[in-house]
Amino acid sequence: MLAALAIRDIVLIDRLDLEFSGGMSVLTGETGAGKSILLDALTLALGGRGDAGLVRNNEEQGQVTAVFDVAGGHPARQILRENGIDDDGDVILRRIQAADGRSRAFVNDQPVSVSLLRQIGTVLVEIHGQHDARAFVDPEEHRAILDSFAGLEADREDVGIAFRAQRAAIKAQRDHEARIEAARREADFLRAAVEELSTLDPQPGEEEELAARRTEMMQVEKIASDLNEAYDALNGNASPITELSSLWRRLERKAEQASRLLHEPVSALAAALDSLEEARSGLEAAVRETEFDPRELEAAEERLFALRGAARKFNVTVDELPVLRDRMADDLAALDAGEEKLAGLEAAAREALALYRAKAEVLSEKRRNAARALEEAVARELPDLKLERARFIVEQAADAESGGADGIDHIEFWVQTNPGTKPGPMMKVASGGELSRFLLALKVSLADRGSAPTLVFDEIDTGVGGAVAQAIGARLARLARDVQVLTVTHAPQVAARAEGHFLISKAEAEPERVVTRVSRIAESHRREEIARMLAGARITEEARAAADSLLSEISA
Repeated sequence: MLAALAIRDIVLIDRLDLEFSGGMSVLTGETGAGKSILLDALTLALGGRGDAGLVRNNEEQGQVTAVFDVAGGHPARQILRENGIDDDGDVILRRIQAADGRSRAFVNDQPVSVSLLRQIGTVLVEIHGQHDARAFVDPEEHRAILDSFAGLEADREDVGIAFRAQRAAIKAQRDHEARIEAARREADFLRAAVEELSTLDPQPGEEEELAARRTEMMQVEKIASDLNEAYDALNGNASPITELSSLWRRLERKAEQASRLLHEPVSALAAALDSLEEARSGLEAAVRETEFDPRELEAAEERLFALRGAARKFNVTVDELPVLRDRMADDLAALDAGEEKLAGLEAAAREALALYRAKAEVLSEKRRNAARALEEAVARELPDLKLERARFIVEQAADAESGGADGIDHIEFWVQTNPGTKPGPMMKVASGGELSRFLLALKVSLADRGSAPTLVFDEIDTGVGGAVAQAIGARLARLARDVQVLTVTHAPQVAARAEGHFLISKAEAEPERVVTRVSRIAESHRREEIARMLAGARITEEARAAADSLLSEISA
């Protein structure tokens, strides 16, 4: 509940500190005393729209602080934890509004965005009034209100899970369809490419090996004729080896006769013969190694040309051709397998959609039953609010083709104010006074169904007579059994039921400077304020007696 409200320099309020209790509290005072200023200040602290005009004249800034005593499991604390804000103790919302239009927001003394402040404020306080469009008059909220009334939040979450699952299944199906379609468009090219590369059969490192072999053969081709000529010179008929060998043998036989003269020439000739034989053997080996089929060189060149041509065609290197061939073959295989996979994805999407629709239909039927129950609950409240000829209608339209995470239903609260008139949306059909009473009937019907811990009613009794005001007061008091109720009222029948009573008045703080004051009225002085509300400016004894009667009747 709202435990305290501190206001500094907002419009006509210079300094104000209020403490609130549970149950029902009323704020009364003469017209123009500043009741709307108090609500504007509270709205600012809850994340409402800031305005430089709210700052008191000649001040640089205004400030509002609202302190809430909140249960440990309340959604506000969950929001704090999700945003890294300390949630121990009270929840303190503070808003500073500067005269230049800028504003700053704080939660538990930690700077926050205004949107986060508003998010927290929304779950802490609901403000209802004749012209308030944030609460039950917003059709976007009606479905959630109906679900809260019937306790269907778990069902709605289950439908949301099924909805997201079927969306995911449909996306998987469509993504795979797109991939298959792209593969189909390229299928002919892929098949031709795979066939061409499979025929070519490139191997890793093949280009380097072929290029090295071709270079070697081209170099050998250049020296082959010289090698053969040298070999023929040492191994053919004109080889000097035979003649020199014969000469060396003759000289060696005669070496014994002339040893001194022939030893060195014979030794040198023997060495020369050994060298020539070694050269001949080396040339023979070289000639053997240089022997190749010219067609091998031609084949190597043709192979290199084919490999490099394929690389240019597919815009890859020669070494990447084997990888490209394998990848294209995999893509073709995936295309064939993808048709089977697509059939499975289509079946999964149909099953997910069928499951979502089944769950959504069940939720829709539960909402239909809840709608009738809510209509009956509100109808029970209307006679005492002098709306006995009016009807409250939960308009439900289900469209399975346009369902979402919240189901297939569009829910809107309609009313029929008089028999024979055309029903329509509550905000459009009901007058200001009727709307406020319809909202009160709704709140009473939903009192124990997830309401914010603090409800504020702004002059919802405007324009109603004594009996209706009496009924409004009774229903506000009933609401106050479960939540804190703050109401701005002009009706003594409402004020008499309050557990806390605040009087709003104007006072002159200094010459030509008026301020708004708010004071809690002691129980012993409530009679005089209620008498003023009954009689007006001049309080008569008859008014005091009527006030006594009201207070004693309610206390009884």
